[in-house]
Amino acid sequence: MNAPPTHLVLMGVAGSGKSTVAQHVLARVELPFAEADEFHPEANVEKMSAGTPLTDEDRAPWLTAIRDWLSEQADGGRSALVTCSALRRAYRDRLRTAHGHLVFVHLSGERSLLEDRITRRSGHFMKPEMLTSQLDTLERLEDDEDGIVLDVALSPDQITERVLMLLDRDHPDHPDDADSGREGR
Repeated sequence: MNAPPTHLVLMGVAGSGKSTVAQHVLARVELPFAEADEFHPEANVEKMSAGTPLTDEDRAPWLTAIRDWLSEQADGGRSALVTCSALRRAYRDRLRTAHGHLVFVHLSGERSLLEDRITRRSGHFMKPEMLTSQLDTLERLEDDEDGIVLDVALSPDQITERVLMLLDRDHPDHPDDADSGREGR
């Protein structure tokens, strides 16, 4: 019997390297991929661009759209990779209603490192001063949530290896099984 599709959610605050890690993972395995930012309604982008934090009400349609995309992938028999801040347990719970199995990879780091990364980015709507709001909102993964926490001080290659172990854990026959193994929190 085949295992259900496994969706990897790279989560964390702005500057944690979600997009960078996603690109490293995608260089190693073929998965449908989506950046959660692409699912934001224009009103959300305008608020964030103006430095206004989003409310749970603002995030609801965004999370639903991500969940629906993940379900579409699972319904097609595909595992997928998505980057999404997924800051609160309630947001992750909504995402977990997607078809398939979700595994969260929380990319976590020191505030000074995150601020430096945000400051060096160009063309992104997230402003450095919004990091405080995200850190205040962040709820760490709980023991009953399938996932791991990885320090973003690790290199993207080291993080990628650990992410691939999670994929292999749920799909031991995955084509990249040379890196098979288990990772805990």
